[in-house]
Amino acid sequence: MATESPTHWISSSHSGNGGGSCVQWAPATATTGVVPVRDSKDVRRPGLSVDTRAWAVFIGHLKSL
Repeated sequence: MATESPTHWISSSHSGNGGGSCVQWAPATATTGVVPVRDSKDVRRPGLSVDTRAWAVFIGHLKSL
């Protein structure tokens, strides 16, 4: 399945100041229903497509830590 590349990536606030372990995500679109996630150290590599409901559960868990 072909997906269009997001134009706006957001870096995780817990990725570290040195950028050595940076995770980025992009807002989901209404048409895809998925949240794109990638490793910013090598953006040419394939990323992940996470279902919006699963992403919400994941973020909710992180916030509870």
